[in-house]
Amino acid sequence: MTTSPTRPRGKMNNSFSPEGLMSLPQDSRELVERRERLLGPAYRLFYNEPVHFSRGKGARLWDAHGTEYLDAYNNVVSVGHANPRVNAAVAEQMETLCTHTRYLSEGVLNYAEKLLGTMGGRGRHMMFTCTGSEANDLALRIAQHHTGNRGIIVTSEAYHGNSHLTAGFSPSLGEYSPLGEWVRTVPTPDSYRIPKEELADAFVEHVREQIKDLQRHGQGLAAFVVDSLFTSDGIYSQPTNFLARVAEVVHEAGGLFVADEVQCGFGRTGEAMWGYQRHGFEPDIITLGKPMGNGYPVAGIAVDHKVVSTFGYDMRYFNTFGGNNVAMAAAQATLDVIQDEGLVDNSLRVGEIIRQGLTDLQERYECIGDVRGSGLYLGAEIVSNRDTKTPDGPAATTIVNGLRERKVLISATGVNANVLKIRPPLVFSSEDAARLLSTLDDVLAGRP
Repeated sequence: MTTSPTRPRGKMNNSFSPEGLMSLPQDSRELVERRERLLGPAYRLFYNEPVHFSRGKGARLWDAHGTEYLDAYNNVVSVGHANPRVNAAVAEQMETLCTHTRYLSEGVLNYAEKLLGTMGGRGRHMMFTCTGSEANDLALRIAQHHTGNRGIIVTSEAYHGNSHLTAGFSPSLGEYSPLGEWVRTVPTPDSYRIPKEELADAFVEHVREQIKDLQRHGQGLAAFVVDSLFTSDGIYSQPTNFLARVAEVVHEAGGLFVADEVQCGFGRTGEAMWGYQRHGFEPDIITLGKPMGNGYPVAGIAVDHKVVSTFGYDMRYFNTFGGNNVAMAAAQATLDVIQDEGLVDNSLRVGEIIRQGLTDLQERYECIGDVRGSGLYLGAEIVSNRDTKTPDGPAATTIVNGLRERKVLISATGVNANVLKIRPPLVFSSEDAARLLSTLDDVLAGRP
């Protein structure tokens, strides 16, 4: 295995380091070496000791040796690994027909109608893609066409995709991944360090400043794009009193507000179906991704009619298999499971159990400086000093890997990779929560 001789690999939150190769068991070492040879250096593996999984069910995964793990990290499989209703819908449709949206099809219309019904009464259209990156890419193409401007504003550690356009406004990809000259960033709304009575005004003012800078440089504002849980920034769920104000400022400047719901949507917060709904406003474009088909590659956008009308006639849009029959079957079954099994309520109920458990651990362990999040998307910030609130990324990495050694999976996030990231499938139970918390207690206490 080789890495660049001139500079370190790009940003690596909770990633396997090639330097640890020789310490791995032989079967894992051989797979890592083969992976490096066949897939190249750009891919990343999780954990100091990567895991080789062979199957999953619900919130459980089993490795190649049959050892069971608790998955408290995978939001992509929103209704659980190998969900039988989703699997059956996909298999039945795959055996029947799979083609594109240039033919008439009831499935795509039925799903669009039901999904739009969860977003309120505003006149919107659905446009389907295969990935969340494509969805955000499409949203920004529409925004730039509609406004005639190029400028995009995001938060300082945002992630919105890996296409050429979306990577250009995803600062979390690291210093070697260049941002577009039309991109501006605003600081993370750090509710741990910024007094809550100051945070809203400060954030809105930062957006105003960056709008002025874009205008000064002849770019203008096309869109402000945000994941309303600020998940890549470090998971900031409170307060919820400033994004509506940001939307007003954005509209005054002629821009659009794009709500990236790839991570915080589909009931993840427990408080609402969509993350933006917690903030009490209506975005111009809503982008959807990973959890939409429980792992099947389906994504899309919900866009205001006035915003997309000229784009639709001037540019057209076609995505060969975005919205294909099988994708719609997966998405429909996933949405049905979320609604029929009350998984939004489950997210709120079980998330509160985890949040309270983390708060209890915070009282006992000085390294936990802050607990935050909503529903089944929670963060615990690890610090080396509570008085100075000094981030401790290495300690967070140690905790994440300690959990992995005890067969519980989470990760880390934030600019310093010091925020424990907990975002399990929405089927996570109270018993699962108890196992997660007791295992975390063992790790923090240094128990074997």
